Amino acid sequence: MDSIVLRLSEIEDAAQAILKDTETKKERLNQEFEERKDRYDQEQEALVNQRLSSIRSSLEDKTKQILTIQDQARCQEIEALQKEYDTNHTLYATQILKKITEV
Repeated sequence: MDSIVLRLSEIEDAAQAILKDTETKKERLNQEFEERKDRYDQEQEALVNQRLSSIRSSLEDKTKQILTIQDQARCQEIEALQKEYDTNHTLYATQILKKITEV
Protein backbone atom coordinates (compact mmCIF):
# COMPACT_ATOMS: atom_id res chain seq x y z
CA MET A 1 0.00 0.00 0.00
CA ASP A 2 2.86 2.35 0.82
CA SER A 3 4.35 1.69 -2.58
CA ILE A 4 1.08 2.65 -4.26
CA VAL A 5 0.88 5.87 -2.23
CA LEU A 6 4.53 6.53 -2.99
CA ARG A 7 3.95 5.89 -6.70
CA LEU A 8 0.86 8.15 -6.73
CA SER A 9 2.89 10.83 -4.95
CA GLU A 10 5.63 10.54 -7.59
CA ILE A 11 3.05 10.75 -10.38
CA GLU A 12 1.50 13.83 -8.75
CA ASP A 13 4.93 15.45 -8.36
CA ALA A 14 5.70 14.70 -12.01
CA ALA A 15 2.35 16.15 -13.06
CA GLN A 16 2.98 19.29 -11.02
CA ALA A 17 6.45 19.62 -12.56
CA ILE A 18 4.94 19.27 -16.04
CA LEU A 19 2.29 21.89 -15.21
CA LYS A 20 4.93 24.25 -13.81
CA ASP A 21 7.13 23.76 -16.87
CA THR A 22 4.13 24.33 -19.13
CA GLU A 23 3.21 27.50 -17.26
CA THR A 24 6.82 28.75 -17.56
CA LYS A 25 6.81 28.05 -21.30
CA LYS A 26 3.45 29.76 -21.64
CA GLU A 27 4.73 32.87 -19.84
CA ARG A 28 7.86 32.92 -22.00
CA LEU A 29 5.79 32.58 -25.18
CA ASN A 30 3.47 35.35 -24.01
CA GLN A 31 6.47 37.56 -23.31
CA GLU A 32 7.96 36.78 -26.76
CA PHE A 33 4.60 37.53 -28.36
CA GLU A 34 4.35 40.87 -26.54
CA GLU A 35 7.90 41.77 -27.58
CA ARG A 36 7.17 40.88 -31.21
CA LYS A 37 3.89 42.79 -31.10
CA ASP A 38 5.60 45.85 -29.59
CA ARG A 39 8.38 45.68 -32.18
CA TYR A 40 5.81 45.36 -34.99
CA ASP A 41 3.82 48.30 -33.59
CA GLN A 42 6.97 50.43 -33.44
CA GLU A 43 7.93 49.50 -37.00
CA GLN A 44 4.44 50.28 -38.28
CA GLU A 45 4.35 53.57 -36.39
CA ALA A 46 7.72 54.53 -37.91
CA LEU A 47 6.44 53.65 -41.40
CA VAL A 48 3.24 55.62 -40.86
CA ASN A 49 5.19 58.64 -39.55
CA GLN A 50 7.55 58.43 -42.51
CA ARG A 51 4.63 58.25 -44.95
CA LEU A 52 2.84 61.13 -43.21
CA SER A 53 6.01 63.20 -43.38
CA SER A 54 6.33 62.47 -47.08
CA ILE A 55 2.68 63.38 -47.72
CA ARG A 56 2.99 66.54 -45.61
CA SER A 57 6.10 67.61 -47.51
CA SER A 58 4.42 66.94 -50.85
CA LEU A 59 1.35 68.94 -49.83
CA GLU A 60 3.52 71.84 -48.66
CA ASP A 61 5.34 71.87 -52.01
CA LYS A 62 2.06 71.80 -53.94
CA THR A 63 0.65 74.57 -51.76
CA LYS A 64 3.71 76.72 -52.41
CA GLN A 65 3.38 76.12 -56.15
CA ILE A 66 -0.31 77.05 -56.10
CA LEU A 67 0.38 80.19 -54.06
CA THR A 68 3.17 81.20 -56.43
CA ILE A 69 0.89 80.74 -59.45
CA GLN A 70 -1.90 82.70 -57.77
CA ASP A 71 0.52 85.48 -56.81
CA GLN A 72 1.78 85.72 -60.39
CA ALA A 73 -1.79 85.80 -61.73
CA ARG A 74 -2.72 88.50 -59.21
CA CYS A 75 0.28 90.61 -60.18
CA GLN A 76 -0.56 90.24 -63.89
CA GLU A 77 -4.17 91.25 -63.24
CA ILE A 78 -3.08 94.29 -61.25
CA GLU A 79 -0.66 95.29 -64.02
CA ALA A 80 -3.40 94.86 -66.64
CA LEU A 81 -5.81 97.00 -64.60
CA GLN A 82 -3.13 99.65 -64.06
CA LYS A 83 -2.32 99.67 -67.78
CA GLU A 84 -6.01 99.98 -68.68
CA TYR A 85 -6.41 102.84 -66.18
CA ASP A 86 -3.31 104.61 -67.48
CA THR A 87 -4.62 104.27 -71.04
CA ASN A 88 -8.27 105.16 -70.43
CA HIS A 89 -8.41 107.27 -67.26
CA THR A 90 -9.17 110.45 -69.20
CA LEU A 91 -12.01 108.72 -71.04
CA TYR A 92 -13.41 107.35 -67.77
CA ALA A 93 -13.24 110.78 -66.12
CA THR A 94 -14.98 112.38 -69.08
CA GLN A 95 -17.77 109.77 -69.03
CA ILE A 96 -18.26 110.21 -65.28
CA LEU A 97 -18.38 113.98 -65.59
CA LYS A 98 -20.84 113.73 -68.46
CA LYS A 99 -23.19 111.47 -66.43
CA ILE A 100 -22.99 113.79 -63.42
CA THR A 101 -23.78 116.89 -65.44
CA GLU A 102 -26.67 115.29 -67.36
CA VAL A 103 -28.86 115.08 -64.28
